[in-house]
Amino acid sequence: MEYISTSALANELDIRSSDLFDKLKAFGWIERKNDKWTLTELGKHKGGQVRSSPKFGDYIVWPENIVLDNGQQQEKPKLLNATALGKYFNVSSQRMNLILSEFGWIEKDIAGWIITKLGKNVGGRQLEHETSGGSYVLWPANILQNKSLAGVFNETPLEKETTKPVISVQQQQTQVPVSTSNNFRDKFEAKHRTKDGHFVRSRAEVIIDDTLYDYGLVHAYEKKVPIEEELYTDFYLPNGKVYIEFWGMESDPQYVERKKIKLEIYKKYDLKLIELDDSDIANLDDHLPRKLLKYGIKVY
Repeated sequence: MEYISTSALANELDIRSSDLFDKLKAFGWIERKNDKWTLTELGKHKGGQVRSSPKFGDYIVWPENIVLDNGQQQEKPKLLNATALGKYFNVSSQRMNLILSEFGWIEKDIAGWIITKLGKNVGGRQLEHETSGGSYVLWPANILQNKSLAGVFNETPLEKETTKPVISVQQQQTQVPVSTSNNFRDKFEAKHRTKDGHFVRSRAEVIIDDTLYDYGLVHAYEKKVPIEEELYTDFYLPNGKVYIEFWGMESDPQYVERKKIKLEIYKKYDLKLIELDDSDIANLDDHLPRKLLKYGIKVY
């Protein structure tokens, strides 16, 4: 049996933690003693347990399959761990967790894997092992149909290059007519070659790509952001999970509006974003290292 903390259960049920504690108190499962919530005998009978951690002290956990409905426990839909996902996609559980980490859905912790805001948005749930106390994440079955995740396994690099148009975040956003983004792609072809072989769409992007290469930073160009919206970032740094956007057409009102919407999306998912403009490009070696250091990436 796996267990979930009361706060995590509240998040799963999409209610405030305080409301859930009040509900559990009404059920008679917990009670307040000396300004702390304690587990009652009835709560223990329902499967509740007390755990302890150096950071949070004593806290109450519940069986991961528990559902609150007039105090009754009901079976919840089965969730998938990294091993089950790996078997489905024919990779190891270790490789699966690395892919989920690259997507920004989970992060490595000293005691295992912990879920991120992005991971919660796609339905992930963080649990802990009953014996070891290590943390891990389970996923709903519909994660197998997630387009971003399935795309990692269903497309070869050649297919990605020849059958799917790669549209930069500077060219595409939600609710933008296809004709608009296509016109942008026709006008700004990815024909500028960088030191590491990428083909980018402007001289400024050549400078950015070459600088990242010179810094020895692994990076991707025009990578799809693993979110619900169709969004591609200019550059992505797996080390630190940092996105880089170059805003190069500030005089175009349509572009400025697209930029506004894209910034709202980055903020919505609390993604790490570095913004660059023409003034930064002129002295990139002065500006970029400082912006990278903000996210713990040191280049000098």
